[in-house]
Amino acid sequence: MLRAGWCALLLLGAVSLPAQEFDLLLKGGHVIDPRNGINEPRDVAVKNGRIAAMARDVDASRARQTLPVNGLYVTPGLIDLHVHVFHSTGIPGAWAGDNSVQPDAFSFRTGVTTMVDAGSSGWRNFESFRQGVIDRAETRVLAMINIAGFGMITDITEQADFDPEAVAKLAAKHKDVVVGVKSAHYRKPDWESVDKALAAGRAASIPIMVDFGYFLPERPYWQLVTQRLRPGDISTHMFRGPVPYVDANGKLYPYLREARKRGVIFDVGHGGGSFVMRNAAPAIASGFYPDTISTDLHNGSMNAGMQDMLTTMSKCLVMGMPLVDVIRASTWKPAQVIHRDTLGHLSVGAVADIAALQVHNGDVAYADAYGARFYGKQRISADLTVYGGRVVWNVGSRGGLDWRKLGPTYGIREGFDHIIPPPSK
Repeated sequence: MLRAGWCALLLLGAVSLPAQEFDLLLKGGHVIDPRNGINEPRDVAVKNGRIAAMARDVDASRARQTLPVNGLYVTPGLIDLHVHVFHSTGIPGAWAGDNSVQPDAFSFRTGVTTMVDAGSSGWRNFESFRQGVIDRAETRVLAMINIAGFGMITDITEQADFDPEAVAKLAAKHKDVVVGVKSAHYRKPDWESVDKALAAGRAASIPIMVDFGYFLPERPYWQLVTQRLRPGDISTHMFRGPVPYVDANGKLYPYLREARKRGVIFDVGHGGGSFVMRNAAPAIASGFYPDTISTDLHNGSMNAGMQDMLTTMSKCLVMGMPLVDVIRASTWKPAQVIHRDTLGHLSVGAVADIAALQVHNGDVAYADAYGARFYGKQRISADLTVYGGRVVWNVGSRGGLDWRKLGPTYGIREGFDHIIPPPSK
């Protein structure tokens, strides 16, 4: 009777409940937000797709939905700075075509909320990429335009057809999604691909990313990072085999720190052939950590040693890169590199892109891009991803109810489905 009377008063408007301030509350997690220097237990509240509050203890009654995230690290949504998602029918094996990955099929399940396509399309076919993929994806997809006209259809197309003016015009027209210029897979002994990309980058006031392609004596790698690239430009595939890292005594070559001091960004870009332990291990052991961690995601690398963003982050972690630095290189730093300061952090008012990560302890084996095996004691996984305030990945159904408490008709669409028992024998 008491419950019935209370419900009647609510229906009559005699009693009103306070409006709930928040749409979603992640409660009980350990927040790592490098931009704001936070590395401690905090609750994170979301309202209208934005971070609304962060505090040590937010009352769950203030939120419409509360998800317990005890035992998890709550971080900004991950930003993968180097992917290939121009998935379409094309030349077999091309990054612009069959070899690209549909973004929504791989993003949220790995804690990634923003992907940057690294030059799959060029200035001749970028708008097809925008219309066919970027504008249709739920994932936030940003892009670097390849300095070569048709982008990554084949390596052959990336040897010529450079037009800095056309790239700069496209970058201005599509400035909401274009964040850089790409030079890649260049085979000739001159610097034309890099120099044309630099011209486009200067004209559009955006960084360039260089996949050095073929390492030739006429244009050594050290000249790229100490003389050619500007502050803020990106050298991807930093742990690729031909990159010189240590001298005969195992000491890190000074040019690497000189380049970093100049402001050059060193990006992992793991990929299917660009992460070699004999370079990665001594670099990280020497404290030369990646500025940004990225995957070079395509359907070859995802099914080989790279696997995904979380595995790539885990490799850096087990080699000795502190967890806070791993998170920074996967969130706030790439946001800065691509000049998207609204992303990569959990400040109040920021877009509510959030990952809730678990660090598992135990013996784990990893592979580099050439099948070399190495071991660690930790592995990162994603339990929960929030994108623009919506839960888009919830592997453990946090906040869900035990099915035994849902009643005999849950899973039935009212007006559409009917449980019709079989005839009794």
